[in-house]
Amino acid sequence: MGLYECGEKLKALRIGDMIAKIPIIQGGMGVGISRSKLAGAVAAEGGIGIISTAQIGYDEENFENDQAECNLRAIGKHIRCAKEIAGGNGLVGANIMVALKHYKEHVMAAVAAGADVIISGAGLPVKLPEYIGKACRTKIAPIVSSRRAADIILKMWARRYDRTADFIVIEGPKAGGHLGFSNEELQNMENIDYDTEIKEIIGCTKEYEKKYNTHIPVIVAGGIFDHYDIIHAIELGADGVQIASRFVATKECDASEEYKKAYIDAKEEDIKIIKSPVGMPGRAIRNEFIKRVEKENQPVLKCYNCMKKCNPKEVPYCITKALVDAVNGDINNGLIFCGANVGRINEMTTVHKLMEELINPKEKVSKKYGIKGMYAQKDKMIS
Repeated sequence: MGLYECGEKLKALRIGDMIAKIPIIQGGMGVGISRSKLAGAVAAEGGIGIISTAQIGYDEENFENDQAECNLRAIGKHIRCAKEIAGGNGLVGANIMVALKHYKEHVMAAVAAGADVIISGAGLPVKLPEYIGKACRTKIAPIVSSRRAADIILKMWARRYDRTADFIVIEGPKAGGHLGFSNEELQNMENIDYDTEIKEIIGCTKEYEKKYNTHIPVIVAGGIFDHYDIIHAIELGADGVQIASRFVATKECDASEEYKKAYIDAKEEDIKIIKSPVGMPGRAIRNEFIKRVEKENQPVLKCYNCMKKCNPKEVPYCITKALVDAVNGDINNGLIFCGANVGRINEMTTVHKLMEELINPKEKVSKKYGIKGMYAQKDKMIS
């Protein structure tokens, strides 16, 4: 039985002339968490698999001496490999952080490798259209967390490049990794009416849809855990969702088994908002490494040239070393980014089974009580 032969049907995600049968984007996770194996497996199921380019070449030969070259080489290798795994199904793309020191080069390498989409956040990707060129088939999307950010990007792209976004990713406060919110906002998430913010961002796209006679698909991310969260996002007006944390506990995920086990073992009380060297708050699992950082800065013994605005003498720790240690399995001494719902993950699965669960839930929810929203200020009854 196919994914569309039972359960609540979800429409295919259309991004210009590209189509993903399943409106689910697997979120980009670095360093090395989402590379070709995970992204390829998601695309093979009909979704959109995303490779994070952040220090993607950490295990390439000579990385210690030339990070930039190794990363560019790995971008091409993993995008091509993911497409082979996908076997012509779904789409394969890259998540490229604006904060990266070699942001432009990463974008150009992803385009050259045939990336179907590029999603860009951790800053405002104001020059992304310039870096991909006018005749490029690669679709581009900014990550935004507020209507203001969406308006800035869309207005700037229209004025500078006479174009608009191919799609937009709205990342809410329950996402993992770097977050576009203040510490105060994250500590008081119950006061955020984010459903309204999502609707306002969607409203912001309408002006540019009319101007460019096109549809700008909107993708909701952060806190998407199950089928009912997907339906809720679509009811708000979204065209699809982006999910990251749930894909970590899959056999296809590129992380080590120890890393995956850390997700499965994590409880809600283990989640911590931390200070990242990127200059943004982040959500991570509170392990021995985080406890040490809370007491004092960890000395940076080597610079890996990853971030534009990073002074090794001032940052609380080296984010590259911390993330590489974690992905390699040293979960006590590494940084483990995660989403707010990581405590609900309790078993290993496969990408196929997870996608099937997200599309076709085993249990039904009574329409009488509605669907529990990802950011609802008050829980609703689910029966």
